[in-house]
Amino acid sequence: MRYLLGLDIGTSGTKTVLFDEEGKTIKTANYGYDLFQPQAGWAEQNPEDWWQACVRGIKEVIEKSNVQVSDIKGVGLSGQMHGLVLVDKKYNIIRNSIIWCDQRTEKECEYMTKVIGKKRLIKITGNPALTGFTLSKLLWVRNNEPDNYKKIYKVLLPKDYIRLKLTNVFATEVSDASGMQMLDINTRNWSDEVLNELNIDKTILPDVYESIVISGRITEKASELTGLDVNTPVVGGAGDQAAGAIGNGIVSEGIISTVIGTSGVIFAVTDTPRFDKEGRVHTLCHAVPNKWNIMGVTQGAGLSLNWFKKTFCAKEIEESENLGIDIYDILNKKASKSKPGSNGIIYLPYLMGERTPHIDPNVKGAFLGISLINNHDDFVRSILEGVSFSLKNCLDLIKDMNVSIDEIRVSGGGAESNIWKQILADVFQYPLTTVKASEGPALGVAILAGVGVGIYDSVESACSKIIKGNAKVSQNTDLKEVYSKVYKVYNSAYPKIKNI
Repeated sequence: MRYLLGLDIGTSGTKTVLFDEEGKTIKTANYGYDLFQPQAGWAEQNPEDWWQACVRGIKEVIEKSNVQVSDIKGVGLSGQMHGLVLVDKKYNIIRNSIIWCDQRTEKECEYMTKVIGKKRLIKITGNPALTGFTLSKLLWVRNNEPDNYKKIYKVLLPKDYIRLKLTNVFATEVSDASGMQMLDINTRNWSDEVLNELNIDKTILPDVYESIVISGRITEKASELTGLDVNTPVVGGAGDQAAGAIGNGIVSEGIISTVIGTSGVIFAVTDTPRFDKEGRVHTLCHAVPNKWNIMGVTQGAGLSLNWFKKTFCAKEIEESENLGIDIYDILNKKASKSKPGSNGIIYLPYLMGERTPHIDPNVKGAFLGISLINNHDDFVRSILEGVSFSLKNCLDLIKDMNVSIDEIRVSGGGAESNIWKQILADVFQYPLTTVKASEGPALGVAILAGVGVGIYDSVESACSKIIKGNAKVSQNTDLKEVYSKVYKVYNSAYPKIKNI
């Protein structure tokens, strides 16, 4: 039996998963790390923390499985998208990584739009200038930390820093690179036009490959640290959303993915690049060769529930610890006690601004419609509903782009909640399918690695073999009118609160 290793460098931690060639999980390891917020709206992490989590994770899955290391045929890398990692000539980190949810770059986005133009940016990069994307972060460093900018030898994404540590190679791939806003997604290569207009030296960018290409091999030093064999191939991999889509079998048009992670994502595959003229959804290169994807993003999905838990649930946390019950099981039970519509409370999940559909880094979150009849259960449910409404905003835009919807698959931490899945199905008024591929992005990049090393003929054939549909959640048609009314109120709220 041959085996594949998938690394998923996420925001809260890194998941390392060893799979056999049939896609079965052999061993999993998780190691977390901190997120730093030096100022409101800023978000940073230390790339060295990611690396240590990877080293520990790889060692653990190798040591705790009965697999011969020589039978691990390939490594795939997935990671949080858009993060800015700056490396000097000695391959050392210059500063902490400014990660995807950071919102400090509004001025840089205005500058990009002024120099290149919104329509032109969307046509080349698939998106308007966005605070979350890598390019505006790079310009922020140039404007605010000129000494650090002068030290730059290469600009990398989070997973590509791990590639560097594993292989000593500077490389990226099309799915993650297209979230940097420096890639021409039509040609699937760096955009000379964007780089020249903004006076950015192309040599600071790594080589860009298709996601199934072997980009490097494990070095002796990385082998000593991790236990992997020297020269084990490392493929391009994918950004976490494209990787998760592959892990859920979202590789052809008509099958839509909904992910409720820290952020929330609606992901659809297309055979040609398609654009929203306002740039309210992202158009990016898919990790499947000759495919693209449309992606709507809710910044504060699982992030909202996690924030509420930490801020307003001391009693529930104590109960969880005393009884040995998962805190989220307690919160889900509370949400299920409240009525659809949360007894009038509407939650706007704009804790870190919002991407789809508003593209507004400054809008703030809110609970609206609170009265004396409301209790803690209503607040919890309103969060699940508010995030679901935001995801419906994304779905509505994708439908308007004439993307067919034959099936919607749901995954991510939030999808482990039965009540949240049911609310989402009721808000969407579509049935949802969960899939057996619980490891999501790690499985997706393991599949890419398998294609790269010749275990599978193609991404599509691997997915059809490995990924099977699981339980279905049917929508409650009796709630269509209820949620339609609440959704209308939800949509009316943004114009009224955006200037607060």
